[in-house]
Amino acid sequence: MSRRTTRLLRAALAAMYYSGADGLAAPFTRGAGVIFMLHRVSSEPPAEFEPNRILKVTPEFIEQVIVHVIEAGFDILRLDEVPARLSQPTSRPFACFTFDDGYRDNLEVAYPVFRRLGVPFTVYIPTDYPDGRGDLWWLMLERVIAASDHRVSVEIAGTSHSHASHTPAEKDAAFEEIYWHLRRLPEPDARAVVARLAETHGFTAGALCSELMMDWDAIRELARDPLVTIAAHTRSHLALAKLDEEDVRREMSESIARIEAELGRPCRHFSYPYGCVASAGTREFAIARELGVATAVTTRKGLLYPAHADQLTALPRLSLNGDFQDLRYLKVMLSGMPFALWNAVTRESADIAEA
Repeated sequence: MSRRTTRLLRAALAAMYYSGADGLAAPFTRGAGVIFMLHRVSSEPPAEFEPNRILKVTPEFIEQVIVHVIEAGFDILRLDEVPARLSQPTSRPFACFTFDDGYRDNLEVAYPVFRRLGVPFTVYIPTDYPDGRGDLWWLMLERVIAASDHRVSVEIAGTSHSHASHTPAEKDAAFEEIYWHLRRLPEPDARAVVARLAETHGFTAGALCSELMMDWDAIRELARDPLVTIAAHTRSHLALAKLDEEDVRREMSESIARIEAELGRPCRHFSYPYGCVASAGTREFAIARELGVATAVTTRKGLLYPAHADQLTALPRLSLNGDFQDLRYLKVMLSGMPFALWNAVTRESADIAEA
């Protein structure tokens, strides 16, 4: 998301907050609950160039969110409780907290907050990561561009791309352009591009995994607390919709089996990597059902409603985004009003396109 788009969204959310429109809409749009999505937790301020800053929030903000949802009347649930709660909703909304990828700071920084407040949460693990084999290409791309003082040149699908990288604004533009070119490629091709780029600039593509992610000993330490649920996130964090069905099933089933073997307990929950419409769809949702998971979550934005009781392997989430660490924005999003407006606009656009 560009900085301009971020500013516009902040302005729109602030307008809803100060107008009180979110409060008026909430009884009609709030729904039954919410699954929050997080990735990394750090007290360090973002750098001038840090496009992946959206994946980081502070421990102070997490605590503010937890306190806010409790004071707002939400029950904080484990994922195991979600199917029954959707089937038999109560007058009180519920909230779940989830982390994708298994960053080490989930244990070292986030966990102490949740433990002190007695709040459950889930961590989704791509099982190659604790083995030190994860390819965090989006973070490596950021590091390469951050280290480049002049230009970043890369060949993607036979086409050369060259971007100025003197200033943070130029680096942002270079990252945005290269990142979205890569997201449109088959995943192995995109990773190969970044690996070559990293090598050219003196980085080792796989080094970030051992630096940033929990190993199995750390995951077991976290899993000892009954507040914590460890769940699956494929083996190697691939966009499943780009794979053939056999590979999808292998990525999903083997990650579930590996977590069960490492922890000695059932793995009942799953998260689709990237999780957007282009990365996971009806085929993946059906395979998750066949594999018997209780829930599977996407990154599609939204709250939960009773109708989701029939869509338990395609649940939306609400991102706690590093660019939106403000309880005013959270309050508006929990009202459901922004999602209702967005759905109305997209339905209207679809109707116009079909007319």
